Amino acid sequence: MTENTCWKVNILTLFPEMFDFLNHSIIKRAIDNKILNLNTINIRDFATDNYKTVDDTPYGGGAGQLLKPDILGYAIDSVYNKAEKKGSIIYLSPRGKIFNQSVAERLSKESETTFICGHYEGIDERVIEYYEIEELSLGDFVLSGGETALFPILDATTRLLPNVLGSAHSLTEESFSNSLNGMLEYPQYTRPEIWNDIPVPEILKSGHHKKISDWKKEKSLEITKKNRPDLLKNIEK
Repeated sequence: MTENTCWKVNILTLFPEMFDFLNHSIIKRAIDNKILNLNTINIRDFATDNYKTVDDTPYGGGAGQLLKPDILGYAIDSVYNKAEKKGSIIYLSPRGKIFNQSVAERLSKESETTFICGHYEGIDERVIEYYEIEELSLGDFVLSGGETALFPILDATTRLLPNVLGSAHSLTEESFSNSLNGMLEYPQYTRPEIWNDIPVPEILKSGHHKKISDWKKEKSLEITKKNRPDLLKNIEK
């Protein structure tokens, strides 16, 4: 994939008004600068009865309702061409693969991505199979809908788009970045030099770039061992 000039995001949801929340900060800047194009689609607009029904009971019994495959299919077809397979189509689901920085980097290189925000007990499995949908999760917990799961995914990906952040250097040394071998970021300090009788580490005021660099790597490793030892397996031997 080549570097994007604009990332188009189609969001299929029953609550498009929830995404008004994104009209702030970095995401708003990306939209204003035409680096990000958010296209929200109300699934209920594709209902075929007077009651705007979008869900039904599952075959085989069980609690809750499922989004109907025909209605959801109409909504998907309005923005996604199955034959062309342009970009990813992703369903936010607790059974999906865990979203992480590498997934955000992959999405940031797509020209267009379509997200499905489920509700109730989920969506009909045939939709996932027919459109070869990728499933993503934030972790081992269940949310009431895919909208709140999508917020951090959009944020994490948008900030990786070209020209979104003021300086590309902002991305080079942060948690999970390649320069830190996928580890957590080191501690950082700013003025005042002493706060609540706690001073800034002397090494950071030394001006000795090699020693500062070594200190950062050491602290990054310490914090990773303490908080996320599972990340250490990613460190290059």
